[in-house]
Amino acid sequence: MDLLDVPVLGLLLQLVIFLVDVLTRNGSIILALSAPIALGALCGVMNERSGVVNIGIEGMMLASAFFGWWVASIVGQMAPGQPSGIVFGITIPIIAGVLAALTTGMVASLVHAWLAISLRVDQIISGTVINIVAVGVTGYVNLLLSRTSTPTGGKLVPFQPPQELTDLPVVGWIFDMFLHQGPITMSVIILVVIMQILLMRSRWGLRTRAVGEHPKAAETAGIDVIRLRYRNVILGGLFAGLGGAWFTLDFGSSFENGMTNGTGFIALAALIFGRWHPVGAFGAALLFAGSRSLGIAIRTTPPPGQLGDLLSNLPPQVFSALPYVITIIVLAGVVGRSIPPAADGQPYERESAT
Repeated sequence: MDLLDVPVLGLLLQLVIFLVDVLTRNGSIILALSAPIALGALCGVMNERSGVVNIGIEGMMLASAFFGWWVASIVGQMAPGQPSGIVFGITIPIIAGVLAALTTGMVASLVHAWLAISLRVDQIISGTVINIVAVGVTGYVNLLLSRTSTPTGGKLVPFQPPQELTDLPVVGWIFDMFLHQGPITMSVIILVVIMQILLMRSRWGLRTRAVGEHPKAAETAGIDVIRLRYRNVILGGLFAGLGGAWFTLDFGSSFENGMTNGTGFIALAALIFGRWHPVGAFGAALLFAGSRSLGIAIRTTPPPGQLGDLLSNLPPQVFSALPYVITIIVLAGVVGRSIPPAADGQPYERESAT
């Protein structure tokens, strides 16, 4: 008797086979889709490990995506006919766009730091303001630009790994997954490893964790809490800016209103699921990106057999919502067991010397 024909066990086996097939066929897409989530989560790590809640990552990424694309377009018009670079198709307009995206992320983070640290505004409100302003400003300016012809500034070209590697049995899909990527996606893995080492093994990481857990004790030990929080929040904007650049200069080459589509909020979920560790957050980003790829695969190429018949009868909206449903399920099961830094979200006021 074929196990695939067994009513319940057969469906489970078909599901496992389908999941493995989606992973091996779409590994490079899954890693690419996880890049902005992981970068947003790294921004959250820099903030919340320092004791500052940042729900404005979504707005920071959206603003960075827009201004990175806009600056690349302007530079491209000023210097048309730029030859593509040998590596990743890098051009002067793209470099200018990435720098603009990074700068936008840092400026938005500076505003958040000023509101949350200096003015001690409620950090949730501060992040919400950034999200609202980013949606409004980018939407309005993009509307003005849509009335004129705005050429794209180009996009980065993914690396093409040797076919001899990607065609290898069993492991070929792994080489394709990690090597068939643009530079921003490739940099995510390096940044995650560096951040994990620095956070857990460096003097800066020890001070950051101390400030996030017990700022008064850290201040007593000679650590400038305000200065460290400012620095970490602003530097965290670099990750949000790079995540924004991914949307319009790496994965795509144009800007659309609201194109981040909740990625910043999913990044916060990945941060919590990863227990405020860079490696854990990256693993969660892969999970959420995999669920998105799975939803697309089910809609486009459903599995054969009983499982395919069952899934085909479900509304397509179910699969579109799959990443967000999994996010809710994960948070419902993890939030109660994940303990944030003790001083996370608590404004710090330096004690008077008198």
